[in-house]
Amino acid sequence: MTPAGPHVSARKPILVVIRGNSGSGKTTTAREVRRQYGRGCALIEQDHLRRVILREHGGGGEDRVAPRFITTMARAALDGGYHVVLEGILHTGQYGDPLRALISEHTGPTACFYLDVSFDETVRRHLTRQEPIPVSADTMREWYTAQDLLGVADETVIPEHAEFDHVVTTILHTSGLARSAALTPCPTRCARCAHKTAESHSAADRNSFNDDRPGR
Repeated sequence: MTPAGPHVSARKPILVVIRGNSGSGKTTTAREVRRQYGRGCALIEQDHLRRVILREHGGGGEDRVAPRFITTMARAALDGGYHVVLEGILHTGQYGDPLRALISEHTGPTACFYLDVSFDETVRRHLTRQEPIPVSADTMREWYTAQDLLGVADETVIPEHAEFDHVVTTILHTSGLARSAALTPCPTRCARCAHKTAESHSAADRNSFNDDRPGR
């Protein structure tokens, strides 16, 4: 593992891990981080892989497939040159060892973030989310684990009072994503991406020309 630092300009893919309790805002944050980065960054969501792809219940013992499935997908994306944003509750009791193995084996930059949000605040956020999941506050309390840190180097704890935009910016810059180019064939060698970029530049040039016309 190479810790991400203030001067990282990755020539190897960056691994970003965003964890937190249900309702902490990790999924919304991870999606915005990937949206702002663009192509070349894979978003791996624990809930989608476990609940939708595998249809496997949480908890259980060592025979559960989800922890290995999720970390294997992350490895495959990293090996393919993708920066990876991996997000989820990812409780250390079940996911701790697989995640620490993924992090220690990754030879590129790694940055881990934990959204430290109180139980009452997670419930409040859950009630206002755009895509609520059908769980009660009592169920959320059963899931809740305070300060469930991985215990890896340079793990960043983000407090609940941090504003959303600030959290996203912190993750982009601390991880090095904000200043690291895509390494994957799409967009670096993709004809469709090149065409879209050319169209975007042409539109920007036309707008600039119109703005510079006299009388405007």
